[in-house]
Amino acid sequence: MNKQYETVIGLEVHVELATKTKIFCACSTEFGGAPNTHTCPVCTGMPGSLPVLNKQVVEYAMAVGLATNCVMNQYCKFDRKNYFYPDNPQNYQISQLYLPICHDGGIEIETAAGKKWIGIHEIHMEEDAGKLVHDEWENCSLVDYNRSGVPLIEIVSEPDMRTADEVIAYLDKLRLIIQYLGASDCKLQEGSMRADVNLSVREIGSRELGVRTEMKNLNSFKAIARAIEGEKARQIELIEEGKEVVQETRRWDDNKEYSYAMRSKEDAKDYRYFPEPDLVPVVISDKWLERVRQNQPELRDEKRLRYQREYDIPEYDINLLTSSKKLADIFEHTIALCHKPKEVSNWLMVETMRLLKEADLEPEDITFSPIHLSKLIDLVDSGSINRTVAKEVFEHIFKEDIDPERYVEENGLAVVKDEEIIYRAIEEVLRVNEQSVKDYHAGKTKAMGFLVGQTMKALKGKADPGMINTILREALEK
Repeated sequence: MNKQYETVIGLEVHVELATKTKIFCACSTEFGGAPNTHTCPVCTGMPGSLPVLNKQVVEYAMAVGLATNCVMNQYCKFDRKNYFYPDNPQNYQISQLYLPICHDGGIEIETAAGKKWIGIHEIHMEEDAGKLVHDEWENCSLVDYNRSGVPLIEIVSEPDMRTADEVIAYLDKLRLIIQYLGASDCKLQEGSMRADVNLSVREIGSRELGVRTEMKNLNSFKAIARAIEGEKARQIELIEEGKEVVQETRRWDDNKEYSYAMRSKEDAKDYRYFPEPDLVPVVISDKWLERVRQNQPELRDEKRLRYQREYDIPEYDINLLTSSKKLADIFEHTIALCHKPKEVSNWLMVETMRLLKEADLEPEDITFSPIHLSKLIDLVDSGSINRTVAKEVFEHIFKEDIDPERYVEENGLAVVKDEEIIYRAIEEVLRVNEQSVKDYHAGKTKAMGFLVGQTMKALKGKADPGMINTILREALEK
């Protein structure tokens, strides 16, 4: 009888915080920039330079901790994690080991299998390292310290996940919470959210944990899912062959769909942690904590419930609209201007999603103004333009954020309501389509649709279909 196995998965999620300056100095955290231009003596580890803690980093960490149901350590400290690597200029990293800012929290996730609570062991603040650039042409490695000292929080989960689906649901929920808080943009492709996967396998029913490996270099949800399936299969194969799984750090190559060993896993003692001597402890007063709590925004779960109460839109729409803070903000701002939730939802769900897909963009990349979308909806609602024209105008709003009222006026796109103009167009259509007129009188209903279409074409799609129908029927009966 074949043995049945289950995976046991815990995640270490690093999130770059959305501060304008670094955690211990005044250098810019802006992504990009020429190598080593966002640097100073502090973030390049020059002797005698001293760190000064960025208060906003603490507040973002507090906000994430509160939103993930954590207990706050109102007295917390920084520690020195010693290791030697070219992208680590001081030869140590300032992190938190003994007294992290948050601990013992968790979030509820939803998968096809149902709801599940995923525990969060701790959240701690730390500084990022620099970046090694391997130049194969020159056969050397270069170091860019722009990222050195960028503020991070590391969110360490409990080993509560069992499948790739649960991992993706957890990461997605975490990402949305942090984006709604404004604490980070959480762009995996830019490295502002990075997940290391700790994974082991064991026989189903066993309480004992297997030997775990840690996988790095995962920069998309799809890569994470593939890495989990690949590592699970590798470990089961080793166990089935009677071999040992080695505790180590592995690097996932998403192109080859294969992981390879980087180094044996170090224990905390190998880092020789000790309290950071250049920074005083952080003391979070009840008043400070309460102020951060009061400033917490409405998160996605609360927003979904409110949308169900306040707006007459389907649950599918609600889930999609709240899946991006940018989309939810546009939805709400547009409603505040035009007071038509269903219409706003339709434009975002259908045309906006179509254009995003065609341009291979994310909702966060939307640049058009809610003012212009609300004006377009009002133009359609008042009958000033029809829906065919509205779609054309919306493409320009989406791409160039044009004012729809001005665009319609300058391009002569307003609906033709002059009965005389419509009547003359219909006369010409009937004259050149004698067979369709005969078909209509013979009782062929499709002929009417054809003649309406030809009239709309003659009027360049700018007429009211209702008026065309009425005047066309009168003309045909004559």
